[in-house]
Amino acid sequence: MSFIASRLIHWHSDHGRHHLPWQRNRDPYAIWLSEIMLQQTQVNTVIPYYTRFMQTFPTVASLAQAPLDAILALWSGLGYYSRARNLHRTAQRIMQDHQGQFPTTREIIQQLPGIGRSTAAAIAVFSFGQREAILDGNVKRILTRYFGISGYPGETKVQSLLWEKAEESLPVDYSDGAIETYTQALMDLGATVCIRKTPRCEVCPLQSQCAAFQQQRVDQLPSAKPRKALPQKETVFLLLMWQQKLLLQKRASSGIWGALWCPPEIETGIDAIHYCQHQLGIKAHSPLELPVLDHQFTHFKLRIHPRLLQVVPDSGITTPESIWINPADALEQGIPAPVRKLLKQNFLSDNAIHSV
Repeated sequence: MSFIASRLIHWHSDHGRHHLPWQRNRDPYAIWLSEIMLQQTQVNTVIPYYTRFMQTFPTVASLAQAPLDAILALWSGLGYYSRARNLHRTAQRIMQDHQGQFPTTREIIQQLPGIGRSTAAAIAVFSFGQREAILDGNVKRILTRYFGISGYPGETKVQSLLWEKAEESLPVDYSDGAIETYTQALMDLGATVCIRKTPRCEVCPLQSQCAAFQQQRVDQLPSAKPRKALPQKETVFLLLMWQQKLLLQKRASSGIWGALWCPPEIETGIDAIHYCQHQLGIKAHSPLELPVLDHQFTHFKLRIHPRLLQVVPDSGITTPESIWINPADALEQGIPAPVRKLLKQNFLSDNAIHSV
């Protein structure tokens, strides 16, 4: 057995995490859901979302049959909404193509929407005890430091080398739950000890063989991503109020906010009243500029200019892709984080607009 595997398996019994809600069984559905939620999201943030999801959709069949709106509403606030849309698509694929049974091999799991190699491997390990290597962000950091690998881990050459090291480090004998323990220990070490800032090297079980520690390069590895200035985009959200209700429109299924509910959006420089009348069939007046809201995505920054408008009575629209809704009730819908923040700031806080 590799040094990494033997030390981590021993370390995990006393220092690993044993009480996470998805560790209670080997149900591939529950493990899959947790792995998708944990992508780019902290455990403490995930737990309440995971609990609500399992209560509402306890099986893959219930998730497959649910309307996408209901899934997005439960996901609202967790971000990266393509994950929720892919969950729905995958559940339907499992019901249609696999007779409701989750695939049992990493190669087949990996073919499902939204599941990459590392996530598929984690599902195969924790559900079926298969000997597969994972390589999420935490594991990349551990292996980069342990083997002293320079270069940004997202680069193809570096990532290929990390996969080789991940495979080499697996326990050879994976009976009696060794592969599950080792994989969980890797995740736990990256989450609690070999963290990005101020790693706790003094309690790390791999310290004696860690190249970064021996070479005093822990703070230099992993190498940082080459920095590029994020482009900034600007847009206008129209907060149209009619009888104390706000207009929301459902986005197209694709895109960063696909299938979510948002206020109508226009480019800066477009006349809002003219747009409402000629594009939405709504007569509006009294436009009011509200404080801008800045929101940062992974690849760009977005500056939102909210514009409040009052709708002339009896000119509202009702279509399957739009709703008039009380701002407080809108928080229960599948809405993006910046829209949630806009509603709270302008309608539901101590400094809210009281004239609407």
